Amino acid sequence: MTSLDLNADLGEGLGADAALLELVSSASIACGGHAGDEATMRAAVRAAKAHDVTIGAHPGFADREHFGRRRLLLAPDELDAQVRGQVRRLIEIAREEGAAVRYVKLHGALANMAAEEPAVATLCFAAVAGLADGLAILALDNSAQVQAAEALGFRVIREAYADRAYRPDGLLVPRSEPGAVLHDPDVIAARAVRLAQRGEIVAADGSVVRSDAGSLCIHGDTPEAVAIARQVRRALRSAGIAVASRL
Repeated sequence: MTSLDLNADLGEGLGADAALLELVSSASIACGGHAGDEATMRAAVRAAKAHDVTIGAHPGFADREHFGRRRLLLAPDELDAQVRGQVRRLIEIAREEGAAVRYVKLHGALANMAAEEPAVATLCFAAVAGLADGLAILALDNSAQVQAAEALGFRVIREAYADRAYRPDGLLVPRSEPGAVLHDPDVIAARAVRLAQRGEIVAADGSVVRSDAGSLCIHGDTPEAVAIARQVRRALRSAGIAVASRL
């Protein structure tokens, strides 16, 4: 692999957006569910456009109190409406700003449920079908998200997480468990290089997970996000790997 997309979750009101936009190649913008409103969406779109960073929609459960990280059981029509409404509004704002939303990436608990349950993934991705030309899905590699998106005819970019621990089956260690979130920029940077060079991620139990991920996520709400992104980019460059959007 000669390049790797570096994406971050932005527009969540956490203050690191400006610095992260200097480092990433794709921005997944919160669009009014777990975080964000019209003003923050518009500001994030403008900033991403100014930095020539690819724009994506980052819908999640409309549960701000828990930042979209609590699993909810919603009726299918309600979940469809939440996902569709969030993504549609960001697309509208982007068009008003002379920009385009290129992909959709699910957030938090909704993303984890879609990774495990094909029916949830299918419902979420079907909800955004046809909202914009060429819309792609940024999907957690080795998960039900990939198969569901491909079955619906979407272009799929497989994703891995720089700052999250993995289970041996390729899914993420739940945030409720110790060590689920990684914080050491040097350790995370080494993981990024290994992914790019060898297509491997070391799981929490020491086993090796194969991954075809072409995009690597850094959570914008991690306190060390900027330091992590800076070190990851530096390590990739030293290894001869470019940071470039695939979206």
